[in-house]
Amino acid sequence: MSFLCSFLVVFWLLTLAAPVYGDEWPPADSLKVSKDVSLDEVVVTATKAVKGTPVAYSNLSKDELTSRNDGQGIPALIATSPSVIVTSDAGTGIGYSGFRIRGTDANRINITVNGVPMNDSESHGVFWVNMPDFASSVENIQIQRGAGTSTNGAAAFGATVAMQTEAPSTKANAEYSISAGSFGTIKHTVKGGTGLINDHFAVDARYSNIRSDGFIDRAKAEMSSYFVSASWYGENTLLRFQTFGSAEKTYQAWNGVPSDSLKKSYNTYRTYNTCGQYVEDGVIKFYDNQTDNYWQQNYHLIASQRLGDHWNMNLTLHYTHGDGYYEDYKTGAKYKAYKLPDYIDLEGNVKSKTDLVRRKWLDNNFYGGVYSANYRAKSLQLTFGTAVNNYEGDHYGRVMWTKTANALPKPDYQYYLNTGKKLDYSAYVKANWQFLPNFNGYLDLQYRGIDYTIKGSDDKGGDNMAVDKNWNFFNPKVGVNYSNKGHNAFVSFAVANREPNRDNFTEAAPNERPTYETLHDFEAGYSFQNSTFHVGANLYYMDYNNQLILSGKISEIGEALTTNIKDSYRAGIELTGGVAITRWLNWGGNLTLSSNKIKNFTEYVDDWDNGGQVSTNLGTTDIAFSPNIIANSIFDFNWKDFSASFVTQYVGRQYLDNTSTKDRSVNPYFVNNLRLGYAFHPRFVKELSLDLTINNLFNEQYETSGWVYSYIEGGKTKKEDGLFIQAGTNAMVRFTIKL
Repeated sequence: MSFLCSFLVVFWLLTLAAPVYGDEWPPADSLKVSKDVSLDEVVVTATKAVKGTPVAYSNLSKDELTSRNDGQGIPALIATSPSVIVTSDAGTGIGYSGFRIRGTDANRINITVNGVPMNDSESHGVFWVNMPDFASSVENIQIQRGAGTSTNGAAAFGATVAMQTEAPSTKANAEYSISAGSFGTIKHTVKGGTGLINDHFAVDARYSNIRSDGFIDRAKAEMSSYFVSASWYGENTLLRFQTFGSAEKTYQAWNGVPSDSLKKSYNTYRTYNTCGQYVEDGVIKFYDNQTDNYWQQNYHLIASQRLGDHWNMNLTLHYTHGDGYYEDYKTGAKYKAYKLPDYIDLEGNVKSKTDLVRRKWLDNNFYGGVYSANYRAKSLQLTFGTAVNNYEGDHYGRVMWTKTANALPKPDYQYYLNTGKKLDYSAYVKANWQFLPNFNGYLDLQYRGIDYTIKGSDDKGGDNMAVDKNWNFFNPKVGVNYSNKGHNAFVSFAVANREPNRDNFTEAAPNERPTYETLHDFEAGYSFQNSTFHVGANLYYMDYNNQLILSGKISEIGEALTTNIKDSYRAGIELTGGVAITRWLNWGGNLTLSSNKIKNFTEYVDDWDNGGQVSTNLGTTDIAFSPNIIANSIFDFNWKDFSASFVTQYVGRQYLDNTSTKDRSVNPYFVNNLRLGYAFHPRFVKELSLDLTINNLFNEQYETSGWVYSYIEGGKTKKEDGLFIQAGTNAMVRFTIKL
C-alpha cells in the first residue's frame, strides 16, 4: 500500500510539473475538438485502446446504441460485435441476460464505467438486470478482445468492455420515449438536461421504467433505474458528480427448460419454467414469490485536469451499495441443512424433512479510487495509472416459513451469515512510442495485488468458513503497430492472471481449493479502410495454464468442483468488413472461426447404481459454450428521414459441458431481425421519431445456452438439463419526442 501511495503522489507532482489532448492518435495538434469534449474523453483515456494500440477492439457509438435500445439490456445491444454471443433467461433480452466473447464467460470479462470497475468483487460477474436501460446514459462502448490493455478491477481474461457515460449537451434538452410490444413489454424513459449554464455548469438526468412478462412462463421483470450527472467545466478542469442506480424484481427463470419438453407441444412446453414448482395434494403448483429482488446505487466523483498541451490527469472516487435477496420454495429440505432440529409430531414420529421458503441475502459495499496521468506528444503517449478498491459483503440466509408448524425458533430465522472482504490494488504504466514514421511500439506493464478473506457460517450447515488468500500478479503486454495510408497491421503478446472467484472456494473443501489461472495471448491483425470500404482480419491464440473448469467431479462437501486443468487454448480468426454499396445503402459484417480445446480432459460422472463416481479420460475435447463459428451481417438503409436495418446472426453448436457430446449441446441457430424507423421534424419540437423492431423475423426456434448434469443409472448414462429458450417472432414499437 505504501508503494501505491508513493506512486500516486509522484505522478500527481509530475503532472503539475509538465505541460492533454483527447485520446486519439495522432497527437493533439492534428485534432480539431473542443476543450469540453476533450475533457470528457480524459475520464476514460487511460483504459481505452486508441488508434495505434496493437489490440483487437471495436467501438459502438451513441447512435448505434440508441437505434437498438427498445428496453433490452447491454448484452443484446452488443450482440453483433465480433465474437459475441448473448443469452437471456426470459427469452427476450430483458431481465437476466449475459454474453460471452470468444467463448469467454462473463466472470472473465473486465467491465468498467468511466474506468470504474463494475464486476462484482467476489463472483467477478456483472448482473445486467441491475443496470436496466443503462444504455440510455452511455456515450460509447469499447470492446477489447483478448487480454486487451491494462484496466482497473477484475482480470481481463478474454475481453474488456469499457463504457463511457454521455457528456452533457451544450443546449438545454428534454426527451421522452415509450416502447411497447410483445409479452406485455413496456418501457418509459424520461431524460433532460440544462445545457451549459454560464459556460460552466450542467445537470443531466434520466429515469427509466421497464415491465415485461417474458417469453418463458412467469418470467416477469419489473425494473426501474435512474442516472443523474452534475458537471462543472473550467477552462482546463472538469468536476463531475454522477449517481446511477436501480431496483429490480424478476421472477426466477434460472433453471431453463428441460430438453425433454422440446419434444412435446411447442405452445405448451417450450416456455415451461420449473422454478418455484411444488406438489400439493397431487397437484403441481408454483410459488408466487419465487423472485429475485435487488437494489443498487452507484456514486462517482470525477476530477479531470488538463495541464498544458501534453498532460492531463483524472481522479475518480467511487462508492457502490447493493443489497437484495432471492426467495425460493424448497421441497423436501432437510432440517439439518438449516440448523434446525428434526421435527417430532404429536404421534412421536420424527420428521427430518419439510417444505420451506427461504431468502438468501447479499448486502455489500464497494468503494475506492482510480487515478491516471496521461502524456500525449507527437511521437509518444504515456499513461500512468493506479487503483485501490475495497469490497465488504455480507451473505446470509433466512427461513421465512416451514410447512411444519412451529418449526422455526423465531420469525425470519437466520441460519447462516458470512462476510467476504476483498482489497484489490493495482498500478500500471503504458507507453506507445512512434519510433519510425509508420511504426509504433507498445509496452504495458501492470502489477495487481489482491487480499481476500471469507469468515463465518455457510449455507450448507458449516459454522467455520475460513478463506484467507492473497495474490500478486505481474501482467506485461507488448506489441508493434504499422499504419500507412489506410493500412494498419499489428502483432502483440500479453500475459493475464486471474484469481478464483467465491464459488471456487465455497464449493470445495479446504484441501481442494484451486490456484490462479494464467493466460498467454498472442494476437496479429491487419485492416484497411478508405471512404468506400473496410476489411480486417485478426488472428489469435490464447493459451491457458490452470484454467478453471467443471469436470463433473464432486467435492468432499458434495458440490460440483471447479478444478484447474493444465492445458487448454482458444485459437481463431476474426474477419470484419463493410462497404458503402450506394450513398444510401451500407453493408457490414463479421465472421469468427475458432478452435477451442482442452487437452487431456477427464470426465467424472456420478454412479447412481454403485455410488461414487466413474472417471473417463476423453483426450482432447471442446471447451463448453465456445462455438466454432459466429457470423453477423448488417444491412443499413438511410434515405432522408427513413432508416432501416436488417441484421442476421449465425452461431454454431455450443456444448453444455466439456465432453464434446452432441446430446449435451445447443444446436446452431440462424436469426434475423428487422428495424424500421422514421424521424419527423415539425416546427414545434426538435424531433418526433417512430421505430418498429421485429426480432426473430422468421420465427427460428432456438436456444442460446443451458446446463447439464450427467449420471449413470441402470448401467446407462442419463442426464438432467435446462436450456435457455429464446422467443419466436416478437415486435417492439418505440415513439420518441425530443425537445
